Amino acid sequence: MNSPKVVSREEFTVARKKLLESEKELSHVRDRVNAERRALPMVEIDKDYVFDGPDGPLSLLGLFEGRKQLIVYHFMMPPGSDHLCPGCTMLSDNVGHLAHLHDRDTTFVAVARAPLAEITPVKERMGWVFPWYSSEGSDFNYDFHVSLDADVAPIEYNYRTAEELEAAGLDWMLTGPGDWHGLSVFLRRGKRVYHTYSTYARGTDLLNGTFNYLDLTPLGRQGDGFYSPSRTGKE
Repeated sequence: MNSPKVVSREEFTVARKKLLESEKELSHVRDRVNAERRALPMVEIDKDYVFDGPDGPLSLLGLFEGRKQLIVYHFMMPPGSDHLCPGCTMLSDNVGHLAHLHDRDTTFVAVARAPLAEITPVKERMGWVFPWYSSEGSDFNYDFHVSLDADVAPIEYNYRTAEELEAAGLDWMLTGPGDWHGLSVFLRRGKRVYHTYSTYARGTDLLNGTFNYLDLTPLGRQGDGFYSPSRTGKE
């Protein structure tokens, strides 16, 4: 196990102040990127997606629950899946009380391609209380590039085509389960819905509170799994 070297309190303070400058720089970069994200143009949704929920079918507009903004987590769970994605599971365990989002006119939901009959027992077993809908039978997952099937739609993940994924050494994604994780954001104006943002791969790290805590520690994330920077740096 690698661990930091032992030094005097004085040496530690010098090193910590040096890191503080980098942290301040990172905060400025993060603020700039957040502002650029908010300034992105948006695209009006012109397709009638249908989702299956506990109270029956509903549209993308219905997922908003009357609020102005909608955050959709694309859960990696295709129909007939016999396992849960460890990354999606860990991220879902980190979803907190939604009242603070609701107070800011924002709804959070998860969507998976698996049928509701498969989603419901998983949700109950895991103790998750956030809304989780099925997009089975719709183009939603394919249009937002979290289900990869060249027979249905041109393959694209994290804004890369199949050829670009192969060139980046990510060809294993093309032969994997076919469903991947991501996040999409939508804005509502009356009954019109607009797509404002999507992110994939390590772009969802910000949602995982466990990672943010572990990034503060000397041992870090302690693993070489899908979400480890050592594996996904090219994504």
